[in-house]
Amino acid sequence: MQLLVPLLSILAFSRTTAAQANAPPSKIYGVNLGSWLLLEPWMLPNEWERMGGQTCADCSTCIASEFALAAAYPDDVDERFAGHWSTWFTQQDVNQLQDAGINTVRIPLGYWIVEPLVDREIEHYPRGGIKYLVNGLNMLRKAGIRVILDHHALPGVQAVNQMFTGNCTNTPQFYTDYNYGRALIWTAVMTFLTQLHPDFESVFSIEAVNEPLMNATRTPGLGEFGKNFVRTVRAMECLIGVNVLACQVLQGMPNAANLPERLIEASATDALGLFSPPVVEALTQSLPMLSYIAQELEWVVDFTACRDRPLITTKLVFPSFMDILWQYNDPANPLDAAIGPQAYDHHLYYNFGGVAAPDPEAYMRDICSRNDTQKDVLAGNTPLWYGEWALSTQFNATDDFLIKWADAQKLMYSQGAGWLFWSLKIESTSPYARQMSYFEGLERGYLTKDPAQFHDPNVCVPYRNSSDSSTTS
Repeated sequence: MQLLVPLLSILAFSRTTAAQANAPPSKIYGVNLGSWLLLEPWMLPNEWERMGGQTCADCSTCIASEFALAAAYPDDVDERFAGHWSTWFTQQDVNQLQDAGINTVRIPLGYWIVEPLVDREIEHYPRGGIKYLVNGLNMLRKAGIRVILDHHALPGVQAVNQMFTGNCTNTPQFYTDYNYGRALIWTAVMTFLTQLHPDFESVFSIEAVNEPLMNATRTPGLGEFGKNFVRTVRAMECLIGVNVLACQVLQGMPNAANLPERLIEASATDALGLFSPPVVEALTQSLPMLSYIAQELEWVVDFTACRDRPLITTKLVFPSFMDILWQYNDPANPLDAAIGPQAYDHHLYYNFGGVAAPDPEAYMRDICSRNDTQKDVLAGNTPLWYGEWALSTQFNATDDFLIKWADAQKLMYSQGAGWLFWSLKIESTSPYARQMSYFEGLERGYLTKDPAQFHDPNVCVPYRNSSDSSTTS
């Protein structure tokens, strides 16, 4: 039975995507483009210092986030970040990804990439990132590498004292109607770009929220936000002419001038309940922002890009969510938000504790006995990919152990739709590079040159069915 559940997961994934153009790969072998368009200082401490940043034990007390750096250097912060954006991810990196057999990347983004969303009186972030995103997507598209756009840093901040949110604070404010609304506007804009901009052709998924607070009692309204997130994706697709059932009420060819009228028409004849008040508000607010972005990118929008595709090859965005196992204390099941194809993400790091005892034997027993994928299948959270994992440990790991550790994690995470390693690269002088840089893992031989292969496909056999193994989620 243990072998059948992963197969069922894969089959469900295949059925969902069979009629989709630019759908996810049949098995994801991927990496995250960490610290590119959303910079995390711990990953590149020397460059961060050169940019004017600082390092401190509590990231909320010094210049240790994008927000803090922008506040400290308001006159030239855009130039400081442009230098980073143009060098951290380049064509050489894309070539290396191709050579390594990587077929998917996940790109962490901050909401400020849609510049009109930022309240410049109280929020401090660099400008200009969207042009670098488009350039990066162009390179990835030409290389045949698929893309997940990850809403990694949400308006108001969704986690406590985390560099990945762009602003280290102990008072997250994302879980409010105001910031849920801003996140929906962001969603509308990114859906529009994903469907219509030619360099977004390889984007197949937009992830709603990276790593919200794990205690569901501290995230009021998150489940309803998830439903409106999916409604916003589908409603925007409807407006621009994607051939989904809800769009059959709309007549004529969409264009920039008639989108407001189409929004009124679709809202009045809403058969699927897509156009809830928060969604209508988000779509209304997104329209002028779309004009701003098109002008910034010098892009003439071609609405026939969607309407000319026959139904069987219509590209539908896969909204994706952290899976139901991510939170505790009665979390909402993201499955309830689904309208059309949808996917799920789980992250697992052992170095933070709370998973297995800090020794090699306990790590191997735990990873080889986990049933997270099976639990997600039973909860309907499939297809599931493991969007973040690494070789990091709580102890000084030997090279021999890291080879086994890489094999075991890949083996278990491949049971679902696949995996994405954190991260593509880390500054070589960082103590985290050895175990959290994919490129360095390849160079040291921990990771196989072909991501679908293993040094030892039977690596888990000695560790299964142990009486003291753990399946902690």
